Amino acid sequence: MELYLIRHGIARDRRQWDGEEFERPLTEKGHLRTQQVAARLKSLGLRFSTLLTSPLTRAKQTAEILQEAGLGQSQDFSPLAPEGRLEDWIEWYSQQAEESGGPIALVGHQPDLGNWAEKLVWGENNAKLILKKAGIIGIEFPADRPYLGHGQLFLLISPKWLL
Repeated sequence: MELYLIRHGIARDRRQWDGEEFERPLTEKGHLRTQQVAARLKSLGLRFSTLLTSPLTRAKQTAEILQEAGLGQSQDFSPLAPEGRLEDWIEWYSQQAEESGGPIALVGHQPDLGNWAEKLVWGENNAKLILKKAGIIGIEFPADRPYLGHGQLFLLISPKWLL
């Protein structure tokens, strides 16, 4: 099983945002950069059988851009909100494994996605992986099961290098 962890695109600066943090949106540059990333992923032949997103606006907008590019159908997944639990996704996956049938994308936030990747690959979190906005981490699992410490990191890329 291939798992892609995708950080949301560039969002409005929280210091200049008067609304709720939950609703902080992507900037114009964030939309454009994410559209470019989505187009590049599509040109590489990538398509997600499952595209789960944090319920926060900036992540949902990112997932919508990926969906509009034809990369998969997005659906909200509350454990991808900040400080969500990786174990909740692993439990979800164990129940959905037969339906998945292809690469899975999780759209969320830093530092959570970097921390999840560390746990999946090395079995522990050392807060060393930094995922840039609209960046991607790719992890492959043997026997299509996401066990902590059993993933193989095959991709860690920022939009700068992808485009």
